[in-house]
Amino acid sequence: MKLFLREHIPLISINIVQVLIILFTFWLGGYRNYPLVLYSLFLGAFLLTVYLTYRYITHKAFYKRLTSSIEGLDEANQSLGYAPLPEALERLLKSQYTQYMNELNVQAKKRSDHLTFINQWVHQMKTPLSVIELLAQEDDDEKIESIREEADRLGKGLEMVLYAARLEAFEHDFQVGPVSLGKITEQTIRDNKRLFIKSRVYPETNIDPEIVVESDEKWLSFILNQFITNAVKYSSGISQKIMITVSKAEDHALIEIQDHGIGIAKTDMKRIFHPFFTGENGRLYRESTGMGLYLAKEVCDLLGHEIEMESEKDKGTKVKLII
Repeated sequence: MKLFLREHIPLISINIVQVLIILFTFWLGGYRNYPLVLYSLFLGAFLLTVYLTYRYITHKAFYKRLTSSIEGLDEANQSLGYAPLPEALERLLKSQYTQYMNELNVQAKKRSDHLTFINQWVHQMKTPLSVIELLAQEDDDEKIESIREEADRLGKGLEMVLYAARLEAFEHDFQVGPVSLGKITEQTIRDNKRLFIKSRVYPETNIDPEIVVESDEKWLSFILNQFITNAVKYSSGISQKIMITVSKAEDHALIEIQDHGIGIAKTDMKRIFHPFFTGENGRLYRESTGMGLYLAKEVCDLLGHEIEMESEKDKGTKVKLII
């Protein structure tokens, strides 16, 4: 209603000025029949009111659409009335909606094709990587050990790419079920055995084996792997152990990973979950990608879990995964 009145203020003003000019012209000509003048004023006001009422009724949906926010794209297909102006706007909105949906479908197909390519490429790269790992197991000299370390790093990088690609289609790639936190934590520690030994950092565990939660085992393992590898990597040469605790509270289960490594600068704490952010530590460890914590946080949000981090520079970091 307010928009309707604002739009027709010029029309009402012009009508008032026009009537005043006509009356002033009659007065200058000596016309003094006041009842007839009042009657003509009434007729003019009545006709203007009838016109404004008719226009408001025929354009009501049109003005309502202009003054209300859009909550969904499908609202672009709503009828705006049968007057010429609302019909023209309705055709324009429908045309734009169709064009937008077509472009959206094209982009969705491109993204799907890209995701398929990434998945196939990662799986293809795993084959030669597996061959390298098998060949490297045949000897134990220093050069072969370096090859094994680089193969491990390459494998973790491929896994990171694969999980980052799958995150875009997360709803098609997760399955919730009962997960033993003790078993999945111990398995993650075993998977990183070579990293522990190379870094001379060893896990000290306090795990309740009875804790079972509802989650996705594969994605939860990915999250734990990110936290544990970070704890080991940033403790290498500084501390000889990290503490891993699995416990249960009244309404949640808790996994804590405490290291005594280099810690995180206070100025970096607000941005640690941003993609590609490496902070001060990234300048010291060139292999840091800034994607591990970002992906872990994204997966936790999708699974309904929570992450809390406490850190102090040069004293270490504590990560809490709340399920």
